[in-house]
Amino acid sequence: MSDWLTIAPPILALAIAVWTRNVYWALGVAIWLSETLMAGFNPAMGLLNGIERGVSVLGGGGNTRILLFCLIIGALIEYMRRSGGISGMVDWLVRTGAAGTRRRAGAVTTLVGMLIFVETNISLLATGIMGRPLFDRLKMSRERLAYIIDSTSAPISVLILLNGWGAYVLALISEYSFSNPLSVLIATVPLNFYAWLTLAVVWVTVFSDRTFGPLRSVEAEVRVSPVPTDEQSDAPGHPMNMGLPLAVLVFGALGFMVWTGGGNILEGSGSQSILWAVCLATATAFIMLARTRRASEKNLIETGFKGMGDLLPAVAVIFLALILGASLKELGTGEFLGGLAAGFPLAWALPAIIFVVAGIASFTTGTSWGTYGILVPVALPLALGSGVPPSLALAAVLGGGVFGDHCSPISDTSIIASLAAGCDHIDHVRTQLPYALLAGAGAVCLYLFAGLVAVSG
Repeated sequence: MSDWLTIAPPILALAIAVWTRNVYWALGVAIWLSETLMAGFNPAMGLLNGIERGVSVLGGGGNTRILLFCLIIGALIEYMRRSGGISGMVDWLVRTGAAGTRRRAGAVTTLVGMLIFVETNISLLATGIMGRPLFDRLKMSRERLAYIIDSTSAPISVLILLNGWGAYVLALISEYSFSNPLSVLIATVPLNFYAWLTLAVVWVTVFSDRTFGPLRSVEAEVRVSPVPTDEQSDAPGHPMNMGLPLAVLVFGALGFMVWTGGGNILEGSGSQSILWAVCLATATAFIMLARTRRASEKNLIETGFKGMGDLLPAVAVIFLALILGASLKELGTGEFLGGLAAGFPLAWALPAIIFVVAGIASFTTGTSWGTYGILVPVALPLALGSGVPPSLALAAVLGGGVFGDHCSPISDTSIIASLAAGCDHIDHVRTQLPYALLAGAGAVCLYLFAGLVAVSG
């Protein structure tokens, strides 16, 4: 089988997603093609192996926890809505002036997303749940909310690094003969140009209250005829009916990460912590709804199942994306893309090339973490052999992985951002793409300049 065929499944997935706007078909066909290629071009075995790949994905504890918490978060949202907590929180934020205008609402959402840097899914879910009713009230689109939370969570996580991202990358680079691997990792912070540019564009968008590209058209439609939302349908309750469950979600996740890490938050299990925290937060929201007496004993259970059912389509997308990612890893898509960068002769252009290849790998596989696992072992030896500072090459990998995630319709974080914001997933990717490409183009230029300075100096 030709190595070039390894990129056929993700390319087909992207083509089908754009053409049909149906991500289920896109992911399903790509999984089938990937498995068919590995089965010696046997389409029947490709179908059967795809089913078994799904079973193996569920066998991984981390993947199963992701799917479970995405279901349970639906119950959490529904409990907070039915108790009046969401509408009460919106009324309180608007009444106090903290989020009374479009700029302030955007700024509060962005700031909260940046403060919750310990785990991207926590950041996406907490800011999405908080921001949805605010944006609805002020006639701002859900797609704009999805862009803000998606373009905030991963960039800030990969810059602060006091989280699972930092621990994961540190483990990857500790295999090399650096005297102090931690100093190499810390030195990537000022060199992660894509992350800095993305955050800058988000803040410019918030403070200017201006958008461009497809997002501008969506915003114009929402201002003229806003879509009524479920969050606005219930009578306002006490803001603590939303605030307390969200606080339990965030601080519970932090506490569980410290606990599972034996006192070290960097060693904690993100998937375990977020699942336990969301269960605890949902139980809190359940009790607070029961206290309001807005639902009978029977209706309390039915309310939870209704919320889970509302998120079932999104959970199916995440499941298919996980299957495709595992299949592409087995097929060797990432290794092939990494090999393309290794054969380039211009040392000064290496950081920019690594950034682009990392972006393509993350774009086609839908995972930045998977891209890091594939390309860090490629990028660091290339940098050490060509005279490029290893921190510069590593920063290019880290930023490129996030860049590809922001552009990809099969990215798990983009899917969760759409879920949290309550908007169509393809619409989110389509409206975010121009912003990601703008920051990506700026990052390429900066990496070319930094590479030239590093090699010539």
